[in-house]
Amino acid sequence: MKAATRTVRLDLAEPLRISRSVMASRDAVWLSVEHGGVTGHGEAVTSVYYGLDAATLRRCFADSARELSRYPDPAAALEALRTGELAGGATPPAVRAAVEAALLDLVGVRTDRPVHRVLGFRQPPAVATARTIGITSPLDAAAQARALTASGFQVLKVKAGLPDPEEDVERLRVVRDAAPHARLLLDPNGAWTPRRAAALLPRFAALGVEAVEQPVAPGDPEGLAALAERSPLPVIADEDAVGLEDVRRLAGRVHGVNVKLAKCGGVHAALRIAETVAGSGTALMLGCLTASSLGLAPAVHLAGLARWTDLDGHLLLAHDPWTGIGGEDGYVRTSGLPGLGVEPRAVRLGRGAAVGAP
Repeated sequence: MKAATRTVRLDLAEPLRISRSVMASRDAVWLSVEHGGVTGHGEAVTSVYYGLDAATLRRCFADSARELSRYPDPAAALEALRTGELAGGATPPAVRAAVEAALLDLVGVRTDRPVHRVLGFRQPPAVATARTIGITSPLDAAAQARALTASGFQVLKVKAGLPDPEEDVERLRVVRDAAPHARLLLDPNGAWTPRRAAALLPRFAALGVEAVEQPVAPGDPEGLAALAERSPLPVIADEDAVGLEDVRRLAGRVHGVNVKLAKCGGVHAALRIAETVAGSGTALMLGCLTASSLGLAPAVHLAGLARWTDLDGHLLLAHDPWTGIGGEDGYVRTSGLPGLGVEPRAVRLGRGAAVGAP
């Protein structure tokens, strides 16, 4: 198998402000794996929070490419990845997820099956996704809420975490007034103290918020579990639920865990998390980083497992270079094409350097 990478800039349609940062763009590194004249694709994106820049991603892909050359076919490489023989050790989860995505795409195309069928799921997923409203003025938040619900979105996720919590309450209030029938999620990205969270959550529950993600700073899962036990609305762990061991500690103690393939290590890691929380009272949320349709596609094939789906990262872009998972009408879905089911819009793949080339 041969591999190549290409780095592209993904610009957002408008800057996204959350409690800890403002993002206007990020780089994506595309991995292409070719075998027998067929190519599979995966994507990893840069992240300051996870300590990943484009150079690090390319270097890790180069290491994985050398390992891939040892396997006779993509199915063998995929099995090695599942067992940790391939892309194990210190390989960042986002890189493992992208390598796995490219292999799943390749296996699906070679066998003429979409990835969800490769994974054993019979029904093609089509689910309502949340759409994020960043930290912005109440006037802008209300306008976004009206426009999004008019387009078909049933679930809105409102970012929070300003120093003055009354601004967060007001933003949520105007979103509720502008979209009275929408399901509302709240995400402070760990900005609150336990005391502030305990005071605010009843107020947000009264405004009809369905669930809150990571209300307190990560690093104290016991504190998060204690908050969830007395919270008037469901608490979903995100930054405190990175991988399987984190989820094992929290299963049955929080109401949900946000599974992002880039932080847990990919599709099969997400499936192990789903098995772990099954029957525990902890539900799954499928989340994402801001990425293209290529980066989000693997999670879309798992969307039938989730109580909450937040796969809107591609919808935040000024131009998504891939297509195939929908979302513009409030629903993400698989395309029915083999593999991941995504296609490039107006780009030529294969112009990047071979992985590992100088």
